[in-house]
Amino acid sequence: MTAPNLSGYRQSDLLELAQEIAEAAGKLLRSRLESVAGGVLLSTGTSSKSSPTDLVTEVDKASEALIVSSLLRARPDDGVLGEEGSSRRGSTGVTWVIDPLDGTINYLYGIEEFAVSIGATLEGRSIVGAVHNPMNGEMFAAGEGEGASLNGHELRLRPSGRTLAEALVATGFTYVAKDRADQARMLPVVLPAVRDIRRRGSAAIDICGVAAGRFDAFYEAWLRPWDRAAGEVIVREAGATVTDVEGLADGSATFVVAAPGLEGPLVELLKSAIPS
Repeated sequence: MTAPNLSGYRQSDLLELAQEIAEAAGKLLRSRLESVAGGVLLSTGTSSKSSPTDLVTEVDKASEALIVSSLLRARPDDGVLGEEGSSRRGSTGVTWVIDPLDGTINYLYGIEEFAVSIGATLEGRSIVGAVHNPMNGEMFAAGEGEGASLNGHELRLRPSGRTLAEALVATGFTYVAKDRADQARMLPVVLPAVRDIRRRGSAAIDICGVAAGRFDAFYEAWLRPWDRAAGEVIVREAGATVTDVEGLADGSATFVVAAPGLEGPLVELLKSAIPS
């Protein structure tokens, strides 16, 4: 597949921009982390997101503001969609989909599993992604048709020959109590059928974990566009399959990522969780 030319920019230019800005936002997150203690942001306070459990911090907003202003300086005619409310239509067909702090609860508790996620979509299709963990310095990156990398080293998955029973599967949970019931219904179906399950608290990092071979698969219902836009192109370019399975969760598709050879068995297993 030939990478598209986007308003005078090569796709590789968009990817370079995404990585540069993700690193800058990561430095901001890291510099503010010392203000966090016991789940409370001491310097600026906290406010509620969609539920009391899902906290939003001023750091979230500062990171998104940095990302959006940097993107629009470089690409003033592009669209933007951010987790913390940034939204604008563009005229180029390119929309930047941003999670300025994926893993907010981890961040609040000082758990070093969080990331900046910056994806670019073209007419709804993810074409560029950068996911950066500022605590360990990892930068996952990919452009459609150009492959995926981790800190500049190519990521390429090959069939492992593992069965579903041998698969290590990652997942995550929404912070909206009524939606957790759907997610909880899947667990007793999946857990006995796989090697084990991991929940690390950052969908972007988990998706990239499949691209890096750290997990064999990942699934989660109720993901929003900013949770998956960057990771989706990264994991596709690494060779994993990406599927949206309808009917598992009330009103939401379940996003399923799997290493080669595991998609069919995992999707069928998840479908068996649907009440008859």
